[in-house]
This record gives sequence, structure tokens and C-alpha cells, in this order.
Amino acid sequence: MRYKLKLDLDLDDTTEEVNTDRREFLRGAAAIGGLTIAPGVMLYQTAAAKPAGQAVSNQQRWGMLINTNVCQEDCDACVTACNEEHGLWDLGRPKTDAQWIRKLNVKDITTGHVTSLPMMCQHCEHPPCVDVCPTGASFKREDGIVLVNAHTCIGCRYCMLACPYKARSFIHEPLEDQLPHAPRGKGCVESCTLCVHKVDRGDNNTACAEACAKDGHQALLFGNLHDPNSEISKQLEKHGGVQIRADLNLNTGVRYQGL
Repeated sequence: MRYKLKLDLDLDDTTEEVNTDRREFLRGAAAIGGLTIAPGVMLYQTAAAKPAGQAVSNQQRWGMLINTNVCQEDCDACVTACNEEHGLWDLGRPKTDAQWIRKLNVKDITTGHVTSLPMMCQHCEHPPCVDVCPTGASFKREDGIVLVNAHTCIGCRYCMLACPYKARSFIHEPLEDQLPHAPRGKGCVESCTLCVHKVDRGDNNTACAEACAKDGHQALLFGNLHDPNSEISKQLEKHGGVQIRADLNLNTGVRYQGL
């Protein structure tokens, strides 16, 4: 099922021209460096999707395989690594602090068995968040990574309502000490980027998967779903993997084993 949102705006041609010019101005100024658009709101240059002249290709589709059979209930190494990698500092507000990846413990009420699993943006082939975004701030790259452009996000939060995985966060307050590869801004929505900066520089891995491996659990496996020789493709072929809410036909890039 794909979600569509149609907005009927009463805008004349002059208003549209002004809005377009403003958007182009913001893009141009942001490319130079930081841009203050309101008191306490600073937008920083968005990390480049790829080096100049090197296009993102649909020959790759980056994804994640999560083995819940070896994911430990009391382990949060993936969450800690994600927070440190992207500068998601604790602001002391548990209900509003950004979480690009979170641990869920699901209990089978008939047996009492608890399954622990990381939950993040599922990087859908048909992402509802992209369908409902009125500005195009939510978009999907050719390689399957779903991102948010902080310079065109207006904070409407339609994408948060549309996401069936509750995988997006809203930034409520001014931020300090941001990292150059993970620009963030007050009034914007954000979510897991599959460590797009690491992918684009050739690491081809995520901070959460690296931390999980370092911790000795090997529950997270990142790789190219379009490459039959990649380890993630081999594991999926051998052991299979399921989508959460497969009934929505979103074709998620994140798959789970042990559910």
C-alpha cells in the first residue's frame, strides 16, 4: 500500500515564483557554509551524497540484515554507536530526544519469550514518508537510502505520521556542537541515514553494525542487496529474512531473522 497526500494550495504564480527564488537562495547560501534563517536556527551545508562527478547508482541497494537470535536484550552498543557517530547528544528529554535507532523488546504473551531487536528507518523501496512530503525534503536515493534534506524540511511532520515504524524524530530545540557529516537543525525531522557519509566515502558499513561486531554479537549485517555475492545476500538466500509489516508492500531495505 502506498500513501499519497494531495495538497490544494491557493497560490498565484507570483507567490510560487517568490517561494522558488527563496528556496534557491537558501540552497546557494548553504553551499557556501552556515546560514542563519531565524534566531537560534542555523542550517549547515548538507553532506555531499557523492564526490563531484561520481553519481549514486542503482546498481547498489544498501540494506541491513538483523539477526534477533543473537541480539542481546541488555545490549545497546548499536544505539550508543549511532548517537556518537551522528552527534545525537542527550538533551535530558527522553520523550523528545532524537533516536535514529532504538531497541525494542517484544514479549510473546503466550510463552513469555522476549525478542530484542533494533528498530530504525527501514529504507523502503516505496517509502510513505517520501509520498506525503509536500516539499520533497524526504527523498530516496538511487541506491535505496532514504534521507531528509534539512534545508527544505518545513517541520510539518507528515512523514512522522506516515511512517509505520515510528522511525523519525523531530528536533525541538537549538543544537550545538554538530558534526560536519551529520548536519541537523531545529524544526526539522530526521532519521537513520544508514551512515550515508560512511557509504559515500567507501567504508560500506554503518556505525551500528561495526559496534555490534566489535561487541562480539554479530547481529547486524550491512551490505549491497543487489550483489548476489555480498555477505548479506548470501545470508538472506541461505537463512531468509522477513520484513516488519510486509503487508504494506513497502519492500524494506532492512530485514530480520528470528521473528
